[in-house]
Amino acid sequence: MESRYIGVDLHSATFQACAVAADGARQWEDRFPRTDEGVRAFCGRCPTSAAVAIEATTPTWHFVDAIAPQVGRVIVVDPLRTRLKAGYAAKTDRLDALRLADALRRDSVVGIYYPSLAVRELRELCRCRHALVRTRTRLIQRIRALLLRHGIAEARQRLTRARGLAWLETLALPPDARASLDHLRRVLGVVQEENHAVDQRVTTAAAADPIVARLVTIAGIGPSSVSRFAPRSATSDASRPRNSSPATPASCRGSRRVRGMCARAASPKPGHPGCGGRSSKPRCMACAASTSRRAGRANSRCAKA
Repeated sequence: MESRYIGVDLHSATFQACAVAADGARQWEDRFPRTDEGVRAFCGRCPTSAAVAIEATTPTWHFVDAIAPQVGRVIVVDPLRTRLKAGYAAKTDRLDALRLADALRRDSVVGIYYPSLAVRELRELCRCRHALVRTRTRLIQRIRALLLRHGIAEARQRLTRARGLAWLETLALPPDARASLDHLRRVLGVVQEENHAVDQRVTTAAAADPIVARLVTIAGIGPSSVSRFAPRSATSDASRPRNSSPATPASCRGSRRVRGMCARAASPKPGHPGCGGRSSKPRCMACAASTSRRAGRANSRCAKA
């Protein structure tokens, strides 16, 4: 049994901690710098049987990795599904840490999945690709807006290809517009090269995952899109509890229907025209979407009942 229940309100530079006993009495509270010295000072005040609750934020996993060997139990709290005790007039770091500790003592926190380092690394790779794709899209939109301001429509050209970039060099524009277009074109070329390199890394990493290997056989699904959610499944991490939730805030708000559709799409369905009528081929997207809609309606009826 835990002798202390500690709530931690984590920030980028500091964190506030509050410890309460099993009867709810406040034992101590303090603010620490989020440095190696501050983490060591915090662990020095925590008994080995203590339970620590931390809300899921950007620096959470680095902090959890540092304190997990020093305490009895660490709970990463889902802020969207955990209702902290109300009744306080203000919202401060001290009160937030106290609320977390009290909720942990009353066992009313909803914890989320603590992913392994390999899963987190793959997620970082997918986040990098996502950021590059968004940057490429914004650059293309700026180039299109520049061309439209000068009466040029590039509907027949794809600026994500080398032929489209070469077509930009042939356009006749005023000097300042020409200089702006050249700057954007060069930046776009660099971003596309980096994006291609990251795509290769994602494809290589996805090839080792049996879930991704099955899902990419479906038309319209590639390794980059599947890798964003495949590591969240229980089969990709043996250490994940069967009843735990996904680890990131985005996955906490994610659609269960999307994950269910992809899981059903990876299973065979014989006799369907879109699936080729063979049990060895995964079901098509139209069939998977139809099955997902039926399952969603059935779940809604069960919930109302």
